[in-house]
Amino acid sequence: MAASVEILTAIRELTNSKQIDRAELHGLLEDGINAALAKKHGPTVQAEVDIDENKGAIRIVLLKTVVEEVTDSASQISLEEARFEDPDFQIGDQMEIPVDFAEFGRTAVQAAKQRIIQRVREGERSKIRDEFSSRVGDLLSGEVQQIERGKLVIMLNKFREAEAIIPYREQNHREHFHQGDPIRAVLKRVEETPKGPRLVLSRADALFVKALFKLEVPEIQQNLVEIRASAREVGSRTKIAVFSRDDSVDPVGACVGLKGSRVQAVVNELGGERIDIVPWSSDPERFAKLALAPARVARVFSDPGTKTIQAIVDEDQLSLAIGRNGQNVRLASELTEWKIELYSSREWMERGSDQPIFAPLPTDEPVSGVNPRLAELDGMQPATVAVLEDAGYRTLDDIIDLEREDFLRLPGIAPEEADRLMAIINELTTDEAPETGDEAVAATSADSEAGTEMESEGGSPAGDVTDSEGVKPE
Repeated sequence: MAASVEILTAIRELTNSKQIDRAELHGLLEDGINAALAKKHGPTVQAEVDIDENKGAIRIVLLKTVVEEVTDSASQISLEEARFEDPDFQIGDQMEIPVDFAEFGRTAVQAAKQRIIQRVREGERSKIRDEFSSRVGDLLSGEVQQIERGKLVIMLNKFREAEAIIPYREQNHREHFHQGDPIRAVLKRVEETPKGPRLVLSRADALFVKALFKLEVPEIQQNLVEIRASAREVGSRTKIAVFSRDDSVDPVGACVGLKGSRVQAVVNELGGERIDIVPWSSDPERFAKLALAPARVARVFSDPGTKTIQAIVDEDQLSLAIGRNGQNVRLASELTEWKIELYSSREWMERGSDQPIFAPLPTDEPVSGVNPRLAELDGMQPATVAVLEDAGYRTLDDIIDLEREDFLRLPGIAPEEADRLMAIINELTTDEAPETGDEAVAATSADSEAGTEMESEGGSPAGDVTDSEGVKPE
């Protein structure tokens, strides 16, 4: 009885330390006792185990079938021997034989111990796998337990049994940690090893930046704002593209915070690493212009076949667009997942004199006739075409169903210009007799005067559209 009381005390301690369900632990103990019985009586032994924690007792009963001739002593007993205990036994009956803990030898107890330890470890591994397999990208915290050949071994605060490491390649090498230092990192993947699942954490991946913003920005936690793309060169610079599911929420402003408080908290955790936050766009040309911030881009052309963007910038913006050692354009290319080729306006003019290297690329739709491009429409000012193209409108079909209010929402479109655009659409969609040459000249002259009025009243050329999207220049 004393041994059973000690075992029940150990059960309570194991339940608290390993956070294992009590019913599950009872199953582990029964399995261990069956292993001990099998070690002593044979692998075919049959038994019943009853655990009563309230009374502090464990009842073990061997079950043996009464037979005429015994062929398996572990599970059978002869009729003669059974009737020695009770004369009423018949062949086929089952005899219950109580077992005392004192009958267990050292070898049997060791077998029970090994079985319980094995089952506990399997349960821990299964819990770690279930807990973390769906948490890739989450921020985890702990402390540095050990440093092995550049690898950081982490003890997590809320799951100390889990093996967690930060490999050398997943570290920011400008940071230096010592044993016992608190640390935060993002879960990058769960690896299977012979010893069980291992958590691989990272402070160098762009996932770490996304996890920090999720911690600092409530709108991201509420799924109002989403980080759609990210690119990072650890220790130097990160670009993220954000998108808002609510028109009333500015995604860039939400991530920056009041007086930059939210983004500054992330920068401090990254050790002063620069962060560019730009709006995400489904239009690759517009997205490329935004991704090259803080540089202002004049024009962009895309080739979907090769996923290449050609971007033209003014001379004073070229070095800013390229960045130190090409970092800015490299991160913008990674952010958009398009190859970006930069050209200065001077190079564009020089090479354009020989061949139209930046001519609009062919599309699947006709560029003239039924659905001409906006630049080919009579009376369309270049600045207006640039604004419309930045918003994703490139052909007549793209703007044919728009209303005056839709044009006024675009940056750089004045009320007079919106009225003129509506007049152009009405003219092109109404069956009328063709105008005379004098009327055409008058219309062109009027268009020219309207375009001049637009620019004088605040209409902006294409190169200024980027600022209106919320991108903060350096």
